[in-house]
Formats: sequence, structure tokens, C-alpha cells
Amino acid sequence: MLDTALTSLAGLPSFLAYFALAVVSVLVFVRLYSWVTPHDEFGLIRDNNPAAAVAFAGALIGFALPLSSAITHSMSLLDCAIWGLVALLVQVLTFFVSQLALRNLSQRITQGDIAAGIFSAGCSISVGMLNAACMTY
Repeated sequence: MLDTALTSLAGLPSFLAYFALAVVSVLVFVRLYSWVTPHDEFGLIRDNNPAAAVAFAGALIGFALPLSSAITHSMSLLDCAIWGLVALLVQVLTFFVSQLALRNLSQRITQGDIAAGIFSAGCSISVGMLNAACMTY
């Protein structure tokens, strides 16, 4: 029984390394995403703006989906970090394309327009799912 437990724990260093990379990647994504969007996600969320919370949650999920795929399929931490960067860029690009599809998206989110927040979240999650599925290497 002790041998089984020790064998299971043999993967702990890899788990910790990939988990740390994932946490750092999410923090970098949050910082970059909140920097490139015209509205202040955290300020709006602190002010109880549901549109901003929904839109930002969708962006986080849309990034986490391909990041989890990168973790699952990568050959190394560097490989995972590179594909995580791809996921980050795709998610940021998704916001800009969403702005083209729905005029004044950022302003509408700032004003608390829940439909705009849901649209933004839906775009982010949909693209994140497709991004994750394409990471099959």
C-alpha cells in the first residue's frame, strides 16, 4: 500500500510545475486582457456590474479551456508555455473581433448591458473551445 502511494506521488513534481505554469499563465492573461480592453474590468466588477463580470468570466474560461488542452497535450513545460501564449493571443484577438461584430461593445459593457456581456462571454468561450480542440498536435 505504501508503494502504491509513493508511486502515485512520483508525478507530484510534474503536477506542481504544470500547475505553477498554469497559474502564472492565467495571471499574465488577466493582466494583459484587462490592459488591452478599453473598459476597467476589475473596477466595473467591484462596482457590481454584471455585464463586466459575465464578459470577463467568459474570457477567463475561453483562455482556460485551451490552456488545459495545452497542458494535456504538451511534450514539455516550454511547449505548454508556447501553446498557452497562442491561447492568450487568440483570446485577446477574439475580443477585438467581437468589438467589430457588436459596435460599442466595451461602452455597452461599461454601461451594464448584460446582453453585451453575454455576447462577449459567448464569443470568448466558443473560440476557446475551438482553440482547445485544435491543439491536438
